[in-house]
Amino acid sequence: MQENPRISLAGKTALVTGASSGLGERFARVLASAGAKVALAARRIERLQALQDELERGGASCCAVAMDVTRLESIEAGVGAAVAALGPIGVLVNNSGVSVTRRAAEVSEADYDSVMDTNAKGAFFVAQAVGRRMIAGGAGGRIINIASVAGLRALGQLSVYCMSKAAAVHMTRALALEWGRHGINVNAICPGYIETEINRDHFQSEAGQKLIGLLPRRRLGAPEDLDGLLLLLASEQSDFLNGSIITADDGLSVT
Repeated sequence: MQENPRISLAGKTALVTGASSGLGERFARVLASAGAKVALAARRIERLQALQDELERGGASCCAVAMDVTRLESIEAGVGAAVAALGPIGVLVNNSGVSVTRRAAEVSEADYDSVMDTNAKGAFFVAQAVGRRMIAGGAGGRIINIASVAGLRALGQLSVYCMSKAAAVHMTRALALEWGRHGINVNAICPGYIETEINRDHFQSEAGQKLIGLLPRRRLGAPEDLDGLLLLLASEQSDFLNGSIITADDGLSVT
């Protein structure tokens, strides 16, 4: 029996939203290391340009595009710029996301709008902008929505975040149903608690350590724990996966 070759994304263009830090930055590095041309999208263009420079020094083809996913005109301009620079998008990693930690009784309208506009509305319209181009191009593609275990179970003081990620989960299924006939596979990753620069201070605090102690294996994940799943869903090896909601949470969702 022949061993499966290492996954290669050579010749593919990938767009990663929220690529300026955290999981998005890691996703961009992984896709570039697999040979993809990577369009880096986020609001913080200076962070993107530093990452672009680093990846290009390593031999990758990249571009940085400013994109605010809460504004439809910014989405359209950013996607258009990515296509102009690197060619038709074959892989979308729909990663931009924000969270507000508040008791439900204390959530403000501004809190609600911020989370839902980014995590639900923004994710949908980024997928739409890319999906329309994939359909018109006729070559199909891969859309990977970064949801969360919070979209599958309730977590304390994260009511609106949970709602937004539940929307991302069901959006994944709806788009998979509509776009599968066009050769577009739409799947979602639901990470559990992953340590990044954004939450590191919290997890080192007393409250954070208490939370870690409640997790099934009393540990956090690292961004690289999602590498294999990301590459699978971005590649041709996921051809029979469509509308799949895949948890990567170290067993949290079964507790």
